[in-house]
This record gives sequence, C-alpha cells and structure tokens, in this order.
Amino acid sequence: MNRSALALLIVIVVVVLNGCQPALDTNRNIAAATASPAKEAFDQASIEAELIKLDREWADANKTHNAEAVKRIVADNAVIVYPDGSTATGAEEVRTIESGSITADSFEVLDPKVTVIDADSAFITGRGVITNGKNVVPNKKKPIDISGEYRFLDVYAKRDGKWQVVASQATKILPQ
Repeated sequence: MNRSALALLIVIVVVVLNGCQPALDTNRNIAAATASPAKEAFDQASIEAELIKLDREWADANKTHNAEAVKRIVADNAVIVYPDGSTATGAEEVRTIESGSITADSFEVLDPKVTVIDADSAFITGRGVITNGKNVVPNKKKPIDISGEYRFLDVYAKRDGKWQVVASQATKILPQ
C-alpha cells in the first residue's frame, strides 16, 4: 500500500471517529445543570425529638394494645423484620396489636440515636427491652417468651406531613 493511500485511510478513520462524537447539547443551561442543588433547611433537633417520641409511643402501643397509635406511626406497606426472621407489613402489625396476642409488663426504648438524612427521611437505632413479654401464636400450645433486650433499626419517611415507619428490624441481644 503506498503512502498516499495510507494517509488517506488515516484521514478517513479520524473523520469517521470525530463524526461519532455526540453533538454539543445547546438546549440546556450548562451552569444550571452543573450547579449544586440548594440544601433544604430543616430542624434536625426537632426531627430527632419527634422520632424518639414516636418510637416510644409505638413501644407503648404494643403493651397497651393501642392499634390506633400503630396505624398512625407505622405505614401500612412498611416492611417489618422480627427477631426470629419472620416478616410483616405495617397492616399486619396493626392486626397483631389489635388481637392482643402480645403482652408485656414493659416495652422500653433505650439509647435512641436518630440519624437525619434530609427533611423527609431519617432512621433511629437503639435498644428495646421487653419485660415479662409473651406472644400467643395460634396453633402453639404455649406462649413464646419474648422478654429480653433487642437492638433495633427503624426507618422513617415523612408522608403527607407526618413521620411514619417504612421499615423496621429487631435483633435479639444474646446474654454474654
């Protein structure tokens, strides 16, 4: 192949490759597209206090069988993972509370720590302590003892102006 043919081939390849580059988008404001979005202002301390209050209300609702409180605090489509690995939705949690199958002398929330992600999402971790807790499960001869200490994680989202649990998980802390 002679040199002029090789040079022509290189020029054609360069032209083709340059033609495959995306065209510059002149329909957008590049400054606006690359600017950092403004952070939404929110009161972190207020959110922390509200979520701790709600988690304590939910724990108390388990003890007092207050299904209305659970309906307000836990979203119907929430995903709940119990210490035994079973799962439920918020609606199923309400039915459990209404049934009265769970009893306890006390449900305590200890060492709560709230992490606020933004104005509409946050999560809380802590320990839950159940004293003299029982769960009467259908088809079981004897109630299950649920007393003990648990580590929990509850995820909250602000929906229609109110905070609700959208996911919850608890793990039993085994005695040392």
